[in-house]
Amino acid sequence: MTPLVLMIIIGAYLLGSISSAVLICRLYGLPDPRENGSGNPGATNVLRLGGRGAAASVLVCDILKGMLPVWISYFIGVNPFMLGIIGIAACLGHIYPIFFHFRGGKGVATALGSLAPIGWDLSGLLISTWVLTVLMTGYSSLGSMVTALAAPLFTWWIKPEYTMPVAMLSCLIVLRHHDNVRRLLEGEESKIWNKFQRKNKTTPPQD
Repeated sequence: MTPLVLMIIIGAYLLGSISSAVLICRLYGLPDPRENGSGNPGATNVLRLGGRGAAASVLVCDILKGMLPVWISYFIGVNPFMLGIIGIAACLGHIYPIFFHFRGGKGVATALGSLAPIGWDLSGLLISTWVLTVLMTGYSSLGSMVTALAAPLFTWWIKPEYTMPVAMLSCLIVLRHHDNVRRLLEGEESKIWNKFQRKNKTTPPQD
């Protein structure tokens, strides 16, 4: 590992540690997403708390956190394995942000951003998989996990040299959703179209 790559990995983690959800909620005058709704500082919870505009801003920022360091590394010729490490660093920053007491989100949008440099065809397949799964089941978390599991297969089909780092990133996303797996098995997971109906109830929904 060269000093430049090490600096990029550290930079990716620090960039990922900037909690878009918390900062945008402050900008919009919304409640702290870590303390309200599901407690998850991500676009889905911000959608519940503040509507589409705030949620779209969070989504774009979270994607860019993963995309920028990996894209820069891709164009300067960093090898595929280290690109995967850089993407994982950005996601770890989002999940465990050093600037926000290590209370972060699930890392799905940041992971999507880190995969975008591989190709827009891969990004299109991943987004389509998430949308189709959510439309069929109603579960945002299940859509994220199915997409993460499908990502290595899609990558092997499009650019096989990136399969291993993508698989590493996918494992991180699936492990981050362990609570969602439990709730799905117990029938307690909230469907995405029920989130707004529950907004004003005392028992918060779960992401």
